[in-house]
Amino acid sequence: MKQYRKIIAILMAVTTGLVMSSEFKSEAADWVLNADQVKNMGTYKITQPYGFTEVPKEALLNTKKAVMEAEEKYKAKKRKEEEAKKAAEEARRAQEEAERIAAEQAAAERAAAEQAAAEQAAAEQAAAEQAAVQEAAAVQQAPVAATASDQTLLAAIIFCEAGNQPYEGQVAVGAVILNRVRSSVYPNSIAEVIYQSGQFGPAMTGWLDSVLASGSYTATAMQAAADALAGSNPIGDCLYFGCGNFGIQIGDHFFH
Repeated sequence: MKQYRKIIAILMAVTTGLVMSSEFKSEAADWVLNADQVKNMGTYKITQPYGFTEVPKEALLNTKKAVMEAEEKYKAKKRKEEEAKKAAEEARRAQEEAERIAAEQAAAERAAAEQAAAEQAAAEQAAAEQAAVQEAAAVQQAPVAATASDQTLLAAIIFCEAGNQPYEGQVAVGAVILNRVRSSVYPNSIAEVIYQSGQFGPAMTGWLDSVLASGSYTATAMQAAADALAGSNPIGDCLYFGCGNFGIQIGDHFFH
């Protein structure tokens, strides 16, 4: 019995040494039960001179079981280490991806802000240029001598052509007519300019005469006519106006 206890103690010591070793491998169990050392499952033949030659099968199987359990623990530990390593790598990649996305979003936001700033600057520049053109055009012209009927006729055509436009646009229509009166290319009177063939639609269709007959022009149109006759001119030497897309824009009309 003492010999059995001694061999069990030795085998357990060997097993413990194998388990504690960082180089423990699955071959450990095979070493314990090597075919050269085990003749059959009931007898353990040991080559070292420990003073005994046999050990019960149960003790041998228990030792093998202990070795296999140690091996499983080792493998489980390795699996956990690999899983932890894999999780850390995935976390690192996720962090890098999040940083990449954040950087792209920041770059896109900067680009959008720069684009918006450029568009705003362009709009401000265009507005400044438009204001400069209007300022340069808004030259006080010499007053035009006109009778009361001339002013009424001018107010009526202003009402027909620009009654739905801002006040400055109404004055601008009157200024176009007076610019033509001053020009050597057009007739020399307000009535002749307004009724010149093919020039003003309301005069051609009869609407102008209807407004004159009914007196349906507005007080605003009459004031715009008076200001234009007094020399107010927001469009410089422009001779034309319409709904195009070039020239000085006032309301819906472009003057050129």
